[in-house]
Amino acid sequence: MVSRKAFVESHGATCSNWTWSWSFVNHEERFVIFGAWDTEDDGSKVMILDEEWATLRDRRQPGYPQSREHIRLVEEEGYRLLTFPMQQSRTEPGNDESAAKIAGFTPKLSERELIRVGTGWYAVTDGLMPMPEEVRVAELLTEGAARTVQVNSYERNPEARRRCLEHYGHRCIVCDFSFEDRYGSIGRCYIHVHHLVPLSEIGEEYEVDPLRDLVPVCPNCHAMIHAVRPMLSIEQLHDALRDD
Repeated sequence: MVSRKAFVESHGATCSNWTWSWSFVNHEERFVIFGAWDTEDDGSKVMILDEEWATLRDRRQPGYPQSREHIRLVEEEGYRLLTFPMQQSRTEPGNDESAAKIAGFTPKLSERELIRVGTGWYAVTDGLMPMPEEVRVAELLTEGAARTVQVNSYERNPEARRRCLEHYGHRCIVCDFSFEDRYGSIGRCYIHVHHLVPLSEIGEEYEVDPLRDLVPVCPNCHAMIHAVRPMLSIEQLHDALRDD
């Protein structure tokens, strides 16, 4: 197993101290690398720095000033942001306020965007995971009853999603809603991607055309599209909005 130092140095990055650093920089190629705690990762965004991390139990944390400078390089100097996953443990197991330490890491870099929300900085991917197609179960639901429902699972290609959003943007194609316009940086890249032909109706693997088969929609419009069977077309939902 490669060490964290060897992994980071293999990408030409370095730091001030290998013991307490969780961020690293390559000035020649203009990128920074952050180790991202698994405990802070929700799948689409992960906190990589918070102002509250500057101190722990009234003691200044030596890695914070360096990481804050690396954040500045991304925000002000245009450095790229890369992350790799780190598994977290505590110096005092069961005490979430004790110092965090690295239990392990995954030697794989992912390119991310940086947003700031409140006192924290987040490395984000292209936003919300797509919403599964609604599954209707033809049975009477009884309160308190335990039951098992088996459904088909259809794989969704993240590259197709990325290409769809690269073409159409992150604004709802039905109502023109933008999460970033409404909520600021926390809403950047936050949108659902809708399959114009439901995967559940195709029933087999097929080649998705990201520009022909997929469109960005907000969660409200996505829910209304699937509120009836057969589902509404984009044009039908547009008409419903105009009727209001």
